[in-house]
Amino acid sequence: MNFAKGLRAILLPIIDFFYPPFRKIFDLQTFRYLACGGGNAALNLLTFYLAYNFIFQQEVVYLMSYPVSRYIAAYLLALSISFPIGFTLNKFVVFQQSNLQSHVQLFRYAFVTVSSILFDYLLLHFLVGYLGFWATPSQALIIVFLSLYAYFCQTYFTFKTVKSPAEKES
Repeated sequence: MNFAKGLRAILLPIIDFFYPPFRKIFDLQTFRYLACGGGNAALNLLTFYLAYNFIFQQEVVYLMSYPVSRYIAAYLLALSISFPIGFTLNKFVVFQQSNLQSHVQLFRYAFVTVSSILFDYLLLHFLVGYLGFWATPSQALIIVFLSLYAYFCQTYFTFKTVKSPAEKES
């Protein structure tokens, strides 16, 4: 059994088991996206917490001789774990019908991730620094907005299904 089939065989029955109560709210693909994305976000947050509180003890951490703050080091570590897991879950569990080549999907996934990081940074500075809103509610609002942005980008850009020339004619 290859990796993709094994991953689907393990995760889909578990995720799909919890789907029936949400059937009237979400279609199955959206529910799978929420389950995989939510699990990956929780892993990211847990990794950040452990790295920030237990791995990086100094306020300045040197990564390849470059000084970064402790929270940035924790963020980079969490991202280095959640990025490949998120891509794998989206490719093989959520958007398995996509027929784009893997390197195209990976590039697009990275683009959406980097743009989300940039939007998060800019929106947080705008809401907190310019408008004077509280940081935590602002970040919560941004997370909701960016989750919707990422879902639509992943659905219609990163993992879209391209029709073959024969399908386009019919």
